[in-house]
Amino acid sequence: MTHKRDWAAFNPETDLMIERRIDAPVELVWSAWTDPERLKQWWCPQPWSTPEVEMDLRPGGIFRTVMQSPEGDRHDNAGIFLAIEPRAWIAWTSALRPGFRPAGDAGGSGLHMTAGIEFKPDGTGTHYSATVLHPDAASRKRHEAMGFHDGWGTVIDQLAAHVATMKAGAQ
Repeated sequence: MTHKRDWAAFNPETDLMIERRIDAPVELVWSAWTDPERLKQWWCPQPWSTPEVEMDLRPGGIFRTVMQSPEGDRHDNAGIFLAIEPRAWIAWTSALRPGFRPAGDAGGSGLHMTAGIEFKPDGTGTHYSATVLHPDAASRKRHEAMGFHDGWGTVIDQLAAHVATMKAGAQ
């Protein structure tokens, strides 16, 4: 079994990481992450929304989200899944498009990245870890300055809240 920590050595010069404990079992967190309709509920920091999600959950399959501001500005983010181990980890990149085509300008952001999410059982909850790899230190610093920790932290909080409603509905 390969986990996130095995697929890339963390380099603090080029990579960012955020970890949290979510008070729900891995199965619910995984479901919230891999079901496009559920992903729409928490994917980007509110008051932004995610009106569109395309997800072909297999290596090489599309992973596309559209984030929309309250004013209607839209940011289309597309890439592909690199690896999936159900209920354990998932990795994707914005550097490639379906068919393994190079991505060009990263949807206008100029920031290509590879991200991995690890889901580990933690008692009755889930240890959730997100690692984002960048090609160089400048890209890492730019992503951090764009609000990586606040933005991804907010999204994890939204994921935890969404999963709590799923958990309550299952009881």
